[in-house]
Order: sequence, then structure tokens, then C-alpha cells
Amino acid sequence: MEWLKEFREEAQRRSVRPEPEWGRGAQLEPAVIRSVQRFQVGESGDGVNLIAKADPRYRQAVELFVAEEQNHARLLAELLKAAGSATIAKHWSDTVFVWLRRALGLRLELMVPLIAEVVALSYYKALKNSGDPLAREVAARILADEERHVPFQCDQLRGSFPGVKGKLVAGGWRVMMAGALVAVTTDHGRALRTLGITRLRFAAEVLGRFEEVVADVHGGRTAPVATGPFRARPRTLR
Repeated sequence: MEWLKEFREEAQRRSVRPEPEWGRGAQLEPAVIRSVQRFQVGESGDGVNLIAKADPRYRQAVELFVAEEQNHARLLAELLKAAGSATIAKHWSDTVFVWLRRALGLRLELMVPLIAEVVALSYYKALKNSGDPLAREVAARILADEERHVPFQCDQLRGSFPGVKGKLVAGGWRVMMAGALVAVTTDHGRALRTLGITRLRFAAEVLGRFEEVVADVHGGRTAPVATGPFRARPRTLR
């Protein structure tokens, strides 16, 4: 399977890639620290439920996908440590996402983390423009993975909801995204402003990408969603 091959190749690259220079420390504004703490919680799930429900065709790839998410949590924890801050045990937004995911079957469950992944694309793009070199490097590494995660999950969902059912599901999906976006822009608004992006611009970016995802999953595209000018894998990570 092409996705399994790609995830395995990335795991091999990651195994030999040097760690960021954590010892140089990081200078992050308090609002950004609080924001990173909340995203770190969201990245730190064990993925057991998702792996258990995975289609056998995708299970090995899903396991590697979960490992990448856990690596994101580790990178963010190290970034917080470098900034002299600790991780947090939980946050209400992550609790809601987990509850929604576990209450649904696999196909619908995948729609919830896809919302989070689409939000993450714009969030880590903003963090990549941080004034701190270590934060920029961490964000670039995570963003490069997230750009692969979105089309991977679209591929699993594509064609799952045909016809009228698909339109109804897409409508409900948009409602969930709207709710998530209100929560994110409210909860992380101060951090986004510190990172140089307004709530309105952030929301517009997220919604634009989300509509590409909806068109991919429900419109029957045969190619992964493109991330356009936001492609972020640094040359040093290839």
C-alpha cells in the first residue's frame, strides 16, 4: 500500500534526523505557551480506539500515523520545557474531541480528527512564523507531517457517504467545523495575534482548506487534497 510505504519511509527519516537543539532554549510569549500546551494535549492521545476500529487495509498505516502524532506531542513537550514551562494534563477542548471520536463508528470518527488536522495546518503555519528559532523548527517538522495526514485521512473516507447521505453528512461536518473554529479562535485568539495572524484571517484559511477536504471526501476526487502554497517540509527534513 502506498500510504504504508510513505509512512514507513518517513519513520526511517525521522529515526536518523538530528533532534532540534533543545539546549538553546526558547523565548515564547505567555499566550503562545498556553496555546502550545493545549495543542500538546491534543497530540498526546494513544490512538488505541482509532487503531482498533481501523480498516485492516489501513491498520499498519494508522499505527504509524498515531506514532507521528505522539512524536508531535513529544516535540511540543520539549519545546515547552525549553521555554521553561510544563505540559498540562488535560484541556476541555481535547476532552470534547475525544468524546465525539469514541462515540462514533470509524468513518464518522475519522471526520472529527480531520477537523483537528485542518485546524492544525493553519496553526502550525502560524507558529512556524514565530520569532523564536526553536519554535519555528518544531512547527516546521510537525506541519510537514500534518500535510500528509490530511490527504491520508481523506483517502480513508473518500466515497464512504454517497448520494443524499453524503450531503447530509457534509452538512453536519460543516456544523462541527464551525463549532470547533469558534472554540479555537476564542481559546487561542490572543496567541494567534501574538503570532501575527488575526482570528478572521485564521478562520478564513481554515475554512478554505476544509472546503477542499469536503470536496475531496464527498466529491469523489481521486487525488489527495493539495495544500497549495502552504507546503512546509523544510529541505533538511527530506
